[in-house]
This record gives sequence, structure tokens and C-alpha cells, in this order.
Amino acid sequence: MTRRQVAVVTGAARGIGAAVVRRLAADGWAVVAVDSCTDDPGVPYPLARPDELASLARELPRVRTVQADVRDAAALAEAVELAEREFGHVDAAVAAAAVILGGGPVWEQSETDWRTLFDVDVTGVLNLARAAVPALLRGPRPRQGRFVALASAAAHRGLWGLGGYCAAKHAVLGLVRGLACDLQGTGVHAVAVSPGSTRTDMLRATADLYDLDDVEKLAENQLVRRLLEPDEVAAAVAWACSPESAAVTGSVLHADGGFTG
Repeated sequence: MTRRQVAVVTGAARGIGAAVVRRLAADGWAVVAVDSCTDDPGVPYPLARPDELASLARELPRVRTVQADVRDAAALAEAVELAEREFGHVDAAVAAAAVILGGGPVWEQSETDWRTLFDVDVTGVLNLARAAVPALLRGPRPRQGRFVALASAAAHRGLWGLGGYCAAKHAVLGLVRGLACDLQGTGVHAVAVSPGSTRTDMLRATADLYDLDDVEKLAENQLVRRLLEPDEVAAAVAWACSPESAAVTGSVLHADGGFTG
């Protein structure tokens, strides 16, 4: 009997995170889907709703859901423990939870916004690594564990009004590269995936920061001349989680539609 692969995915209720859950489930994975599903007073746009997370479990029989904030390290540890208890092991962890804040010069960004960006977008990734990597290392040899973090095209380009977000996503790249070095020789790999402008609620929030009525205008900075769909990015993430990505660690997959800045 083929061993079922198991993943823990954060930011899972909507957008790219939800697309990753669906893509992995379609490939036969069991998934523990994690999302805070609670609006944050430090974030000026609505976050995912509990019913969006719950719908994944209703739609996909091998998905379990956990409502938890990635800033809560203990809650992420419990999510990983749930995966091991329900499904026996963990083969991949995907850090997709993030927020975007900005809209002005970085030197004018408030301390609260800066801390929210780094607490969610960077420390949230670290919290998942702290919870999931030991579980990945408990996998049988030869190991094929994968830790995948969503970075952004903003990690590779300076973008007006998004200096804090650029800095946070660049930090995600550094974290992934350092993690990959720490995991050398273990069979567990760490990879970042950098999406371009993707049709999500976060992109709508980005358009609002730029006072754009039409979110489609953000496609002008991509060689494909269109917005990406969440499932297109999820395809890259799912590949990064798979054994086929054995030659890739400590590096970045640019699922960005040829983003030019």
C-alpha cells in the first residue's frame, strides 16, 4: 500500500493557501489546514472567515481544519501534533499565511504596521518551522520532507509604498536559505515560492493601497500580461512539496508570471 503524504498548510482558508490545500488533496495528500479566520485590528481589510476554512473540510474528506494564528507558536505545534495523530506523520509544511500593509514611504510606516508585518509574515513562518521541522525529521529514511514558504515578487524588487512588505518577504527568503543549510544532508528540503500578482483578496488590498479601482491594472507589470490564478501558484507549491523537487533546496521558485516590478 502506498504511504499517504501529509501536509500542514497555514493561511489555508482562501487565496493561494486554499488553492494549495485543494491541489494537494487532489494529488491524494491528507492536509491539516490552518487559518486564524479572525479580523485583525492592525490590518485594514477583512481576513478570511471561519466558514471559508470549514468549507475545505466539507469539500475534501482528508482535510482537517484548525483555527489558529501563526503568531501563536503553541497553536501551530498543536496543528502539527494533530497531523501526526490523525495521519501518522508529516511530509510537508507550507507557510502561506501573510498580510500586506503600506501605502506610503517606509520611513512613515507606523511601528504597529511594521511589527504586524514581521510578526505574521516572518515570525509566522519561523513558528511553523519550529513546529513542523522536528516532525519532518521524524520521517522514515530516506527522508523526502519539504518545508515551503510563500515569499513574493516583492522580495526581489523594491516597490513604492510597500517597503515594509518587501523587507518582510526578503526576510522570508533569508530564513528559508538558512533553514536549508541547517537541514543539509537530512533529506528535508526548504524552498521559497515567490508569486507575482495573483487574483486574491490580498491583491485587492494591494490595489486599494495604490488607489486603483481596477485590480487588473496590477497585471501590467507581468510578462504574461494577466493576473495569475491561485491554482497556478499552488501548482508550483505542490511540486515543491513533492519528491520530484529533490534537486531543489535553499532556493526560490519564481511563480510570478514574469514580474518586472
